[in-house]
Amino acid sequence: MPKYSLWREDSSAGDSGLMCQILDSESYTPIPGETYPRIGCGVRVGSPYARTYSAQDWWQTSPVTEIIEEWDINGCRGMKFKTRNSVYIWKEF
Repeated sequence: MPKYSLWREDSSAGDSGLMCQILDSESYTPIPGETYPRIGCGVRVGSPYARTYSAQDWWQTSPVTEIIEEWDINGCRGMKFKTRNSVYIWKEF
């Protein structure tokens, strides 16, 4: 089972876990079967289960506006992308 991480480049805020959802830009509902970020969709990464009150369950972005870089190294896929106000690093490993 793959694991995912999503971190904002300037502050290192984000999350990691077994869940990655690509979100419809209008309804912000997950698109079934989608786990790879794409332009126009939000990204949510974290735990599919509720954590404790002291920890967040997931991190979510606004829609992706630009894909800066993509890579696939030994089965670890990754992407650097922009949203309206941030740059993120997303990984699947």
